[in-house]
Amino acid sequence: MLDIKFIRENKEIVQEGAKKKHVEIDISKLTALDDERLKELKEIEDLRAEINRVSNDIARDQNSALKIQLIEEMRAVKEEIKTKEEKFKKTIEEWQKMMLQVPNVPDMTVPLGTGEEDNKEISAWGEKPKFDFTPKDHTELMIKLNMVDFERGVKVHGFRGYFLQNDGVELSWAIWNYARKFFGEKKFNNFIAPAIVHKQHLYGTGHLPGGGEDIYKTEDGDCLSGTAEIPMMGYHSNEIIKREELPKRYLAFSPCYRREAGAHSKDTKGLIRVQEFYKLEQLILCEASHEESVKYHEEITRNFEEFLESLGIPYRRLEICTGDLKSAHVKSYDTEAWLPSQNQYRELSSASYYHDFQTRRFNIRYKDKDGKSHFVHSLNSTAVATPRILVVIVENYQQADGSIKIPEVLRKYMGDREFIK
Repeated sequence: MLDIKFIRENKEIVQEGAKKKHVEIDISKLTALDDERLKELKEIEDLRAEINRVSNDIARDQNSALKIQLIEEMRAVKEEIKTKEEKFKKTIEEWQKMMLQVPNVPDMTVPLGTGEEDNKEISAWGEKPKFDFTPKDHTELMIKLNMVDFERGVKVHGFRGYFLQNDGVELSWAIWNYARKFFGEKKFNNFIAPAIVHKQHLYGTGHLPGGGEDIYKTEDGDCLSGTAEIPMMGYHSNEIIKREELPKRYLAFSPCYRREAGAHSKDTKGLIRVQEFYKLEQLILCEASHEESVKYHEEITRNFEEFLESLGIPYRRLEICTGDLKSAHVKSYDTEAWLPSQNQYRELSSASYYHDFQTRRFNIRYKDKDGKSHFVHSLNSTAVATPRILVVIVENYQQADGSIKIPEVLRKYMGDREFIK
């Protein structure tokens, strides 16, 4: 959420930012509504002040008849306050609804565009594998190697269901253990985060009000989280962090759930787009500095790129354009890995920064050396998500005989084997 003061002082910038993101919001209407909010609030406060003043007069006055008159007048004022408070409540609800719809302002370096086709490739790494045979896709490879069972997965879970089994499980555990070691050297504090979260936290991160169709909800009105970013942002909600404790650096593991309602016809087979998965997430809270946000954004992006390099997986970095940039984001990168069966890159990680858009909603602050309070800045990135990363490992390391060569860094976690056969 943007600061209403910032919105009022930078109406053209905020309106243009919304236009770049293709979000329809009338900033003039919002500021007019804010004027009404402030006007109604002042009227209520003035009436309350009048009641307090008269109450003091009543306590001091010895004239009984005058006291009765003043008490009657105050009853009428209290009724007026009640009426105004009911109207003010409706104004606040409308104001809050509009405030939640105002998107974050994209950074000036974000490329203009209308959709994902306008995202810009800014770097690439690795040599794409060259096969002297027709490469198979991961579903065929893993089924033949008894690493996954989709048929029974659908029987138990339904659409997009799967069972990882045998070496599919071993490869997942190997990835988790290696990621734990790899990112453990990046000075993060480790967490296992809850997957069930209060709905308000999804508003805090910006996953709501948009995107509600992809969220699993419990019968109690809570939600199943699609990323550890959500509970980890709630971890410090309504807290003042000591400045010397910044940056806060968290690496959080959690099960994740997404209904994929908006992608019903996309990636219907295999492990690329599933509804239940596991993820390690990088999250940093830092001082309210654009330069700090940019620095850590580059760092967490490079962390994942280095992780892929250590696995020998070719990838590219995409800079997300304004039309594909999510409402809460100031800037985002996607890291996409090469998928031989599709002859294209597919997303494995997304890294974004938000300035104080999220922390203002969560009320996470710190005090500077002069004692002035600021909202911290937040940023996050995928560290690794399974089973999706299994797809690119299996396909890039497939052999002519249908076996899978295990990346060297994972072998010690798989009994020092060289191949899955």
